[in-house]
Amino acid sequence: MELTVYNHKGEDLGRKVVLKEEIFGIEPNDHVIWLDVKNIQANKRQGTHKAKERSEVSGSTRKLKRQKGTGGARAGDINNPLFIGGGRVFGPRPRDYGFKVNKKTKVLARLSALTYKARENQILVVEDFAPEAPKTKSYAEFLTNLKVDGTRTLLVVKEPERNLVLSARNIPGASIMRACDLNTYDILHAHKLIFFESGLKSLEEIYGASEN
Repeated sequence: MELTVYNHKGEDLGRKVVLKEEIFGIEPNDHVIWLDVKNIQANKRQGTHKAKERSEVSGSTRKLKRQKGTGGARAGDINNPLFIGGGRVFGPRPRDYGFKVNKKTKVLARLSALTYKARENQILVVEDFAPEAPKTKSYAEFLTNLKVDGTRTLLVVKEPERNLVLSARNIPGASIMRACDLNTYDILHAHKLIFFESGLKSLEEIYGASEN
């Protein structure tokens, strides 16, 4: 697949880049995409939830009433989960929700996500540029020139330039990420993927090497 290269003003530079089939043209695997996204979301969970159980509640351990002869159900101490203020039965405990996903599975999931973006014409290639000063307005104009303002965008670069990052951070839905940090969730979450030429080359080097 060939894509036109634009500058930051949205102007056609008169040259094209070819997206490599082994990265943007594979047979997508929906299951590994689901598996990788599930893993990414699971790893974001803190797992710090905790409820006090019977042995952890503050309260007397004295038996409330005698075992027999009261006409009611037998009862132990005030920490019984059946009483108000008592402990919780099988309450949540701190845990790690993460699970292992093989490296090759993750790579296949990312390539599958990139292939879907290419098929849906949601990829743009832009000549590298860096703002002279950190201004939100300059990055907003950049998105407007590319006609992707108002959507979730992910700019893929080789190395983030400081002024560029500062210019984009206050724009809702605008993200910047290094090619080596791309993951399946971020690829799919963005409506448009914008590649700097250096970012695209870096991506091809990373996944070209992973194929060998």
